[in-house]
This record gives sequence, C-alpha cells and structure tokens, in this order.
Amino acid sequence: MGGKPPVIDSDHELARHGAQTAGRALMALRAEVGFRDAKRLRDEGDRQSHQLLMALLAEQRPDDAVLSEEGIDDPRRLAARRVWIVDPLDGTREFGEEGRTDWAVHVALVEDGVPIAAAVSLPARDLVMTTSPVPPQPQRAPGRIRLVVSRSHTPPEAVAVARELDAELVYMGSAGAKTMAVVLGDADAYVHIGGQYEWDSAAPVGVALAAGLCATRADGSPMRYNRQSPWLPDQVVCRPDLHALIIDAVRSAAAVTTG
Repeated sequence: MGGKPPVIDSDHELARHGAQTAGRALMALRAEVGFRDAKRLRDEGDRQSHQLLMALLAEQRPDDAVLSEEGIDDPRRLAARRVWIVDPLDGTREFGEEGRTDWAVHVALVEDGVPIAAAVSLPARDLVMTTSPVPPQPQRAPGRIRLVVSRSHTPPEAVAVARELDAELVYMGSAGAKTMAVVLGDADAYVHIGGQYEWDSAAPVGVALAAGLCATRADGSPMRYNRQSPWLPDQVVCRPDLHALIIDAVRSAAAVTTG
C-alpha cells in the first residue's frame, strides 16, 4: 500500500532531493521527447519540473513560502522568514539543445534574506552540488584567470572586466552552470552585470558560499534575497583571493548599479 512519503527533516537534504529528483525527471523527458520539437521540450521541461518541485515543497514544508520562476508569486512571501526560491529549469535554451550539459535545477531555502540550504543539480553531468555536505573550496589552476560569462548575451562590462584582468573568457549557458564552474574549479570567477532574478542565483550563491567562495553584488555588498522585487542587477562569484581584484576591475570597467 502506498502512503504519505516520510518527512525529510533536513532542509539541506530536501534541497538536494528536490534538485536531484527534478533533474532526473528532466533527463527522462529529454529522452522521451527528443530534440526535434525543441519548443515542446523546453515548455514541458519548465512545466513538469515546476509542478514536481511545488508538489514536493507543499508536501514537505507546507508552512514555508515559495518563489519560483514558473509560478505565481506567493502572497505569504514578503512577510515570511523562510522562503524556498527555486528555478525548476535554469538554462531552458540549453536544455533544448542536444549534447548541451550547461543547464541546471536550483533549489534554495532563504531565511531572513540569506540562503541557508541549497542545491544545484547539473543533470546532464549527473552532479548535484549542495550546502551539506559542503563542496571543497576549489584551488586556482596556474595561468590566466578564467572568467565565465554568458555564451548568448555577453555583457560588454564583463568583456571590459576580462580585459582589466587579462582574463580568459569561458562561455557557458545557465547561471547555475556558470556558478558551479567556479565551485568545481573549472573557472576562477563569474561576473554578471546586466541583471538576473533571485531564482537565477539564490541556490548557486548558497552553494558557492558553503564552498568558501565569495559571492557578492558587483559593488562588494552582500547578496540578499526575498526582496519586494526579485530583480538582482549584478553579482560576482569567485575565490576569496581574487575578490578584491575583481571588484576593483568591475569598478574600473563600468559604473556599478546598486539597489
């Protein structure tokens, strides 16, 4: 007989379970639908992953508010101390392209504006990075700084920062994949100027902070979530030894938007 699934007591484990389960469902959808009708695949990926995560959180944490890219804003959100911020499919474009692995699932719990539990699944790489167990802090590889940027809309400010640092540009898809590239040591820094949403960064930033990396606004101030507007103008994720250097390069390259 089926019954109600057991409660997952650990918020860290619930984030991991959600990101991993949604990621596996997305991989199964890719195999079932294929890539000939990319729009259908992308639309179904967004919809099915969102529904899976909403059902899981409603079942496991019914008293917590939720902010999802694919959902209607929860009226409880602004008054809540605990808010789950999720991106059911980060990198929808890449998800619909055969062979691409740079897409992700984000699940984060924010308390009083700070990520306290988070997971980022990279399903096509069979990887889940979490806040517990904590990822090891990546070590810098010899050579030029590797700066990861968007492959589809690289902001000129990021190119200017790379020039200031004499950095090598690494092009990649989703925000989660880019941040995890820094966590995994495949890149040294991720600089985003031009805006994104809280669901793009809450889980990746939570994992990056747990790994001992710096994750701040482009002016060096802390990242804060569950604000009235979910729009975030900018962010920097990097190893601590590079943070001051990168913030200085950002200031030299462009006027930093604050807010």
